[in-house]
Amino acid sequence: MGEIAPAAVETVATPESVVRFHPLRIRPSDDDPDTVVVGRPEVGAFVELPAIGARAIEVLGAQLSIGTVERRLAAEHDIDVDLVDLVAVLAEAGLVAEVDSRPVADPHGRLRPHLPRLRAQHVRWLFGPAATLGYLALIAATLVTIVRRPDLLPSYRDFFWTDYVGLAVLGNTVLFSISVTCHELSHLVAARSLGAPARIRFATRLHHLALETDVTAIWSVPRRYRYRVYLSGLLWDLAVVCGALLLIAYAAPHPRVRGLLAALVVVVAMSMALQLHVYMRTDLYFVLLDLLHCRNLFHDGLAYARYLLRRCGHALLPGRIAALATDPSADLPPHERRAVRIYSVAVVLGSTVALASFVGFGLPILLHGAFQAGSAVVAGTTGGSLLAAVDGVLVLAVEGTLQAIFLVTLYRRHAQRRGTSPDVTPNEPVPTG
Repeated sequence: MGEIAPAAVETVATPESVVRFHPLRIRPSDDDPDTVVVGRPEVGAFVELPAIGARAIEVLGAQLSIGTVERRLAAEHDIDVDLVDLVAVLAEAGLVAEVDSRPVADPHGRLRPHLPRLRAQHVRWLFGPAATLGYLALIAATLVTIVRRPDLLPSYRDFFWTDYVGLAVLGNTVLFSISVTCHELSHLVAARSLGAPARIRFATRLHHLALETDVTAIWSVPRRYRYRVYLSGLLWDLAVVCGALLLIAYAAPHPRVRGLLAALVVVVAMSMALQLHVYMRTDLYFVLLDLLHCRNLFHDGLAYARYLLRRCGHALLPGRIAALATDPSADLPPHERRAVRIYSVAVVLGSTVALASFVGFGLPILLHGAFQAGSAVVAGTTGGSLLAAVDGVLVLAVEGTLQAIFLVTLYRRHAQRRGTSPDVTPNEPVPTG
């Protein structure tokens, strides 16, 4: 989430310490009336605490010592609380600014949201009744048109709108890049309509390069509003597909323009289908996360899958596998435990099938295409077709650039994870894409 500020120092709190917090937002939990969500929306750091924890933060904010606050809470609520431990947890989550006037290391650094001048009042209308009616009318018009003209349904052949594969790859990559950027901007605008900051960045999901929007700050708003952010990108994609199909049907575009519009429908429809892969953290995964009332389904599902694999290994090779760890799902609420255990199966099966398909089909296709393109370039320099050589250069340039971005992004994400402390926030980061 960022670099530790160089001026910050590690600080240990004592009962005599006075604590200053970063500006925090506190709201009731969606599921438990006895807990609250506390966090810093500007950096996407949130924790859930018992309601007494919120009261402790409020009193500590009056610049009273930790010991004094403990005694006050004991008198008010007839309960003993260890605020030294609470302050340590909050400091590790990046919510504490200073202890005894000494700065505390901020694991989130100085993250700045994109389009910070965009305010909720600027874009809230995009998600109002008029906009909803507009989207419904667009979808209805498209469905009627497809029923009347089923030939408009996309086909894989529409991807190749020219006989030059390299030109088709380049053009489709440009179209897709524009569309996916608008998709991520839709997430950002939806978050800003709720007053939550957001950032767009490159990311990797298994073997995929992705553009994603970090909207973790929406943990500061109730669940019913978060679906707007999760689904805004898919809504944009659907509008693009509908708009392109209607233009093809009624605008009588030039054949080359018609080919580009059909290719746009294909690449956007393919990206929409990827959102169904909830074993990765896609947009629909976050919808599932909130529908199941879970806080970190992906992380907990992975942890439970590792536990099961270790358990199987221990049963097969008891002398070579270390003693079993405790079931990581045991401490979860019953409804969340069931969801995590079922989801862990989806993670293992989905990831295995996806990676096996890539190794068996995707990677060979990629390597064969690169070899064919390279051969065309070499042939073009030795008297072969110049157009075929240019086409080969385009293929190598596009695919090479994408793979280079993937590798750099993968390296940076893993380096960042090695350089940060373990995440103590129970609420999952929300990188929609």
